[in-house]
Amino acid sequence: MFHLLRNVACPESLLSSPDRFGGERRDGLRHGDLLIHDDRLLGFTRSHPAEARILSCDGRMVLPPLIEPHLHLDKAYTIHRLPDFGGDLLSAINAQEADKANWTDGDLRLRAERAMQELLAAGVGLARSHVDWGHGADPTRVPRAWDILSEVAQDWRGRVDLQLSCLPAIDILADPDAGPRIAARMAQSGGVLGAWCLGHDRRAEGFAAAFRLAEEFGLNLDFHVDEGQGRDLDGLRLIADMALRTGFKGSVLCGHAVSLMDMDGDALSRLLDAMARAGIALCALPTTNLFLQSRGTGTPDRRGITRLIEAAEVGVQTCLGTDNVQDAFFPLGRHDPLATLSAAVPALHLTAPLAAHLPLVSTRAAAAMGARPAHIDQLPASALWLAEARTVPELLSYLPHRVPLRDIIAAPAG
Repeated sequence: MFHLLRNVACPESLLSSPDRFGGERRDGLRHGDLLIHDDRLLGFTRSHPAEARILSCDGRMVLPPLIEPHLHLDKAYTIHRLPDFGGDLLSAINAQEADKANWTDGDLRLRAERAMQELLAAGVGLARSHVDWGHGADPTRVPRAWDILSEVAQDWRGRVDLQLSCLPAIDILADPDAGPRIAARMAQSGGVLGAWCLGHDRRAEGFAAAFRLAEEFGLNLDFHVDEGQGRDLDGLRLIADMALRTGFKGSVLCGHAVSLMDMDGDALSRLLDAMARAGIALCALPTTNLFLQSRGTGTPDRRGITRLIEAAEVGVQTCLGTDNVQDAFFPLGRHDPLATLSAAVPALHLTAPLAAHLPLVSTRAAAAMGARPAHIDQLPASALWLAEARTVPELLSYLPHRVPLRDIIAAPAG
């Protein structure tokens, strides 16, 4: 059966072959009448079969599933129990650690389900959540949050695919007993081997173990690294050196890297070049980092965010992540990649056309996670979304309602 979506817009940056797809170019979008046959997009057209069912879309925007590479669903929506928010990173860590006394199975499931509903409403197809690991006497003990979120991921498979990544301190992976046990659990459950590093004493050993274990168990890597300012933070450099030395073929995603703001000149160029050659992806997390970094007694005069633009210019795969939502690390927010991109526009000084930056929360984010990027013209119509927006500034300003395109097509005539 043929369907004609009369007057829709597709972001040019989210098409693999814009010229072949057709349409009128305007403000980073392709406009026109989109022809669909049996769930397959045929592109924009000036004519259509007489039997095509015509659906008026009034200039609304077609989007692929969005990608969310960096969340913390175990922490989300705990701010109501944490009235004294507003400190630095260490204060947030301590406050959230104290709240873990409230993390019952029911509490974890309720908060995770709420987050998954938000992700679905935002049109997210793939998300990754980090899960705190290694607290207590036994650093290898599987946290209850992992089991609960694993069950939630199973329940939501096919609607929002949820990956989980463990989050121990990098020192724990350096332990010859703990590291292999954690990696084996990741392999067993289809997880990602992660860790966080902020000047830990055994960080070099920990990164060496992480790459070795990821190779042995066939895992991808995801690091929270250098989430602070200061030229002495060297976690990102150690990761790049290790990736180049080992020739690791899996995906390596590094989040935060705020310390890049304290680098410039040759030192910055060498590190970014090493990341590009090693295939290391960089994820900026604007809301949480802007909220926690550069805290003092007055207005901050530094931008607590990584050098995403400079990294992209030399070929580093870049993306944006939402990070924390309504918890000790960031008291506001929602699980919506478009909200994150909206925050990134002023934080990173993203320039026009804004449509060019949509891959940061879609195709580039997928590639950064080691997943296959999905462009609009490579997907079936049933996988796409229709947003109540006609321009990208409108899309990012109002975060409009998004509806699965399959629902539009399946709706009764009239």
